[in-house]
Amino acid sequence: MAESLGVAVIGAGMAGKAHAAAYRTASALYSPVLPPVRLVSIGDVNAEFGSLAARRFGYERNDTSWQAIAEADDIDVVSVVIANSLHREVVEGLLAAGKHVLCEKPLSDSLADARAMADAARNAGSIARIGFTFRRTPGIAYIRDLIRNGVLGNVLHFSGRYWTDYGFSPAAPMSWRYKGGPGSGALADVGSHLTYISEFLCGDIKSVTGGQLSTVIGKRPLPLAAVMGHDHVAVSDTFEAVENDDFAAFNAEFENGAGSFEVSRVAAGHANSLQFEVFCENGAAKFDQRRPAEIQLFLNDGSGNQNGYRQVILGPGHPYIAGGLAMDAPEVGFGQNDAFGYQARAFLEEVAGINEEESLPRCASFDEGVRNMELLGAVTESALNNGKKITL
Repeated sequence: MAESLGVAVIGAGMAGKAHAAAYRTASALYSPVLPPVRLVSIGDVNAEFGSLAARRFGYERNDTSWQAIAEADDIDVVSVVIANSLHREVVEGLLAAGKHVLCEKPLSDSLADARAMADAARNAGSIARIGFTFRRTPGIAYIRDLIRNGVLGNVLHFSGRYWTDYGFSPAAPMSWRYKGGPGSGALADVGSHLTYISEFLCGDIKSVTGGQLSTVIGKRPLPLAAVMGHDHVAVSDTFEAVENDDFAAFNAEFENGAGSFEVSRVAAGHANSLQFEVFCENGAAKFDQRRPAEIQLFLNDGSGNQNGYRQVILGPGHPYIAGGLAMDAPEVGFGQNDAFGYQARAFLEEVAGINEEESLPRCASFDEGVRNMELLGAVTESALNNGKKITL
């Protein structure tokens, strides 16, 4: 085991700060088997953003180029949390420099680049993983357990939606999120989460059909200041065309069962509404990210008159919670930020060489990231061909 692990995060925006905070807490989760974690650098081309994040989360410094982080001898582990179109260059450069890399989803903005990144990961001497953060959500992991151990049984139907509203105002400023080809908008941003969750629960998707992509706000004003995450800043009178989708929908066929999906970035009133319902041979389960410390569970007892959903409050008997919260007493609660901590912990355990049997489940591989993008590509292909069925 290494004497210590030096950590850097490239990207000081909304998700970058979640990664930065996660590394700060990771060594305090579960039993203390990690080597000391050194918080070394926050990298961002905007020096002000990088400096503020470094000071806030206790990192030693900030850098303004990924190359500086790649060349730094005191850095071992790097999270890449920047625009999707920049992932390939940065990730490949970091792997070539021998860094362990945790990349945000989706893997890239094109399938060709994602496959090239997966090739680079297979040939690297260091570890490369993608952050499928919702796999760490206790409620979602618990529903998966109920499916796999037969309590819920085989999946018949999955219905999911991920509605957000960061783009519902026509005055929301232009940013990289509104640039790119078909399928690189809401589908890639939040649809990537919904698709990997569905396969995590239901198994591989075999085909998609009825793909739909819609751009309902055709132009955005240019910002007068740097935009971080989903922030709204003062805008100019100059507009640029939106290049990708505000809304996407499709249907899917699993090995067993079917699914329906809907994602949006213009769903006013739904800031971060990931919701799904999975219907199985012995009952059903429901999850709502706005109430992350519980699930709804229906188990068919055969009586009919009293069948229905009941609330299950998550606690130490459910995945990740025992030992993963400072106070892991029943009904203490869980939030999305905790999932980033579990994710960072799992990645650091793998980098540190801790046996998989003694660790949290490993983070997803780049090959799984490619698979996720193949799904998004199939949805896009379906949408561009009048909802045509696309087999994976």
